[in-house]
Amino acid sequence: MGTYARRNVVLVHGGFVDGSGWQGVYESLSRDGFQVSIVQNPTLSLEGDVEATQRIIDAQDGPVVLVGHSYGGAVITEAGAHPNVAALAYIAAFAPDKGESVNSLLAGFPADAPQPPILPPKDGFLFLDRDKFHASFAADLPAGQAAFMADSQVPWGVGALGGAVTEPAWRTKPSWYLVATEDRMIPPPAQHAMAEKIGATLTEVAASHSVYLSQPEAVATLIAQAAADAATR
Repeated sequence: MGTYARRNVVLVHGGFVDGSGWQGVYESLSRDGFQVSIVQNPTLSLEGDVEATQRIIDAQDGPVVLVGHSYGGAVITEAGAHPNVAALAYIAAFAPDKGESVNSLLAGFPADAPQPPILPPKDGFLFLDRDKFHASFAADLPAGQAAFMADSQVPWGVGALGGAVTEPAWRTKPSWYLVATEDRMIPPPAQHAMAEKIGATLTEVAASHSVYLSQPEAVATLIAQAAADAATR
């Protein structure tokens, strides 16, 4: 396969945030010689986000490791059917099965787990409660950074959460999963259950839901492992 097999990485962000949060992961992987691209998925519909992701995959010169954080996991589960995708990496992410959506997975979360402070929809869009954003989404980030994230939230379309997966890519592609053990958005037991369901190679990191921001090196390490393992298959 050569030293540079599977050196393309495509990063897909989740709900309420945009692709700029991947900067630390981007810098780490770029230093290691990866060609990294970041999808600015609109988070209006699953279908639209899959199209946005596959456009970026189409632009790569060969096999891709496709990475999703949070809701981005639903996007890569569907978009990962693209023939150029060699491996999937889920970062504290949803991993739906056929017919499942983020909504159906949320409904299955343990009732006694911390509940994401999602406000009631307004005009078809969701936001997180600004005052609870730091504690729930980004507890291991500085207060100022979390406040900026809370005040720059991307409206999350209710249609995106309702979008059901048709062909889960993890059934045919090798997958990796990073569990954030201090996550207060997606309960760690739910992350473990999803990782087990998809047969993923599992890594645990003591971090919040914002692990991609707080511990970019750990995230980059998992992605590099996925690339190396996929290249030997």
